[in-house]
Amino acid sequence: MASSKKTQPVPASVQPRHFRSVTDLSQIELREVLTMADALKKDPLSHRHDLDGKSLAFYTEKTSTRTRLSFQAAIQQLGGNFMDMAGSQFGAGKEDVSDTAQMVGLYSDFLAARVFKHSLLSELAASSCIPVINALSDVEHPCQALADVQTILAHKGPRAIVAYVGDGNNVAASLALACSMLGLRFQIATPKGYELKADILARCRTFGDLVHVGHDPNAAVKGADVIYTDVWVSMGDEKEKDARVNAFDGFQVDATLMKRANHGAIFMHCLPAQKGMEVSKEVFDSSASVVIDQAENRLHAQKALLLFLHGEKNCNAIQK
Repeated sequence: MASSKKTQPVPASVQPRHFRSVTDLSQIELREVLTMADALKKDPLSHRHDLDGKSLAFYTEKTSTRTRLSFQAAIQQLGGNFMDMAGSQFGAGKEDVSDTAQMVGLYSDFLAARVFKHSLLSELAASSCIPVINALSDVEHPCQALADVQTILAHKGPRAIVAYVGDGNNVAASLALACSMLGLRFQIATPKGYELKADILARCRTFGDLVHVGHDPNAAVKGADVIYTDVWVSMGDEKEKDARVNAFDGFQVDATLMKRANHGAIFMHCLPAQKGMEVSKEVFDSSASVVIDQAENRLHAQKALLLFLHGEKNCNAIQK
């Protein structure tokens, strides 16, 4: 992909609201989006014409199932159109980042990008007149976190204790931030060398001392109402597979670990799952598992996000 020679920033007076991180929302705004998501889940057609004539451009550097389908369904159920950028010159590395950002803003009203490097999102946002949405990067997965906390609050309420067992990756980072913003205690156990990044921890702690880190899964799940895990080998980490599988030995969420949590604790996973590795098939398929409800909530949370961003400042709307 060609790098921008000179980014042409959008004037501050017309900069749109982007969603590159959970913390691009305030605590109040996060709760407003989640309230709207719950309302949309109860009545999916209640806002079916709110985005009539609007379009969402979707760019991805990674294979995608839930993210692509949920965004496509979200914009269409709100009356808009889905524009797939697969096969574009941008993806072929022939298009300047700044040029692409400005051009896409002439054709669409939102740009969702699923990328390897978070820096690309920053470049797109710097020149974009429309909201740029982080559909996954190496730093955060904020859309996943919206669905996650919607699921947690629905099943376990506003005082839930969340335990995360596994890699302190992008999914863990966004979930830790979202839980902190909502006042939920977050207990994470990772192998040494796979911890949450220091800057993520620092940002979490601006909302209170709610994130507790360690390397013992048994300690992390003690008193927990939610146990969450993710794959040990994410896309882009395939060359590290053997080392990762070895490092994560003892971090599988199995029936024994679930029993150490509070009675009635639920199991969550962002999917796709490698059953038999980070989670046992017994737990994944058990009545404690809410992964399908969690996956469904990607749709409702993203619909709520699109409605929120549409209501914010957008230079296309101002210019037109």
